[in-house]
Amino acid sequence: MALFKKRTVGKPGEWYYCLKHQKVEEGPECPAKDRFGPYTTPEEASHAMQTAQDRNLEWETDPKWHDASKAAEAGEDDTDTGTGTGTGTGTGTGT
Repeated sequence: MALFKKRTVGKPGEWYYCLKHQKVEEGPECPAKDRFGPYTTPEEASHAMQTAQDRNLEWETDPKWHDASKAAEAGEDDTDTGTGTGTGTGTGTGT
């Protein structure tokens, strides 16, 4: 049994959006796994879910994110096979 309850550390003026309680809280009242933040204002924290949704959409539609999977679907291999026209003099025979 613990003698002291471990308190979540936070600074005054930091705002979080609690996913469990679905509300804005000053300071980390809930565990980190249940919150977004910190935010500088309560207004910013109140838009946490919309911000997360916007970021997810941006990442999901980022063309760089899906490059590797599209190449694999097309049967392309973007790895270097060493068949280029380099200027190396090695013959691979050890001479």
